[in-house]
Amino acid sequence: MSRETVPPAASPARAPRRTLLEPTPGERLRRVRGHVFEALCIASAAVVLVPLFLIFIYVVSRGLAGLSLDFFTQLPKPVGEEHSGMGNAVVGTLLLIAIACCIGLPTGILAGIYLAEIGRGRLAGAVRFIADVLGGVPSITIGVFVYALVVVPMKRFSALAGGIALAIVMLPTVTRTTEELLKLVPAHLREASLALGVPEWRTSLFVVLRTASPGIGTGVMLAVARIAGETAPVLLTALGFSYWSVAIDRPIASLPVQIWRYATSPYPKWQQEAWTAALVLIVLVFVLNLVARIATSRSVKAR
Repeated sequence: MSRETVPPAASPARAPRRTLLEPTPGERLRRVRGHVFEALCIASAAVVLVPLFLIFIYVVSRGLAGLSLDFFTQLPKPVGEEHSGMGNAVVGTLLLIAIACCIGLPTGILAGIYLAEIGRGRLAGAVRFIADVLGGVPSITIGVFVYALVVVPMKRFSALAGGIALAIVMLPTVTRTTEELLKLVPAHLREASLALGVPEWRTSLFVVLRTASPGIGTGVMLAVARIAGETAPVLLTALGFSYWSVAIDRPIASLPVQIWRYATSPYPKWQQEAWTAALVLIVLVFVLNLVARIATSRSVKAR
């Protein structure tokens, strides 16, 4: 018998070899998605920054013409008189911000520490809910509340009432910012401090709070920037004043109120001073932010 030759079995097709540097199809798709979302983030940042720069450039172009030494050293004067300024409003704004910070910052930071470190159960939930609701309350409503609570019993407008109103406005921002940043502190820092025998309250104040202080400083500056331009609560509580005054139990001038009064006037000179006051207010907020950033960066470097 003749032997039949059996053809050899066909070898299976081998997959093409890939180099280590060649991306897989799934990797290519992930890279495309990454580039698309990166482009969307850049476009979103541009959408946010372009209006900001346009507003700043416009305010500078309109307000720079009226900027002089008299603006910071002189009092407001009637139309037609020379050497008019808003020195009393600049001082009054700084005093109102200082009073608001003295009242609102300790309260907000301590409330944030309570919510992040101690608060549990219904009380903490109630405090958190009240802070969230208070953050959405219109500032004019807070002004009316402080007017009924402080101005009416005192029977006069005052810088103290204005500072209390601004402190209530900034309180939710400081509270929630402090709570969220304290939650971001690594747990091993707390555990290491407690393992060394440090009491819990000292751990919260001198370890956790100091670690989160740069971020809390940023949140504080955001709150200060908000209250620096508030007009309605200041108008209902501090009212305004045409002369120099640093008494906290008397009416006091402020830049937002002066800007509102001069911007709505029919006189071009007062409108020019309103633009200059808006520029000064923006620069004032910028300087406060810069000082806070420098202070927090130095404290971080020192640690």
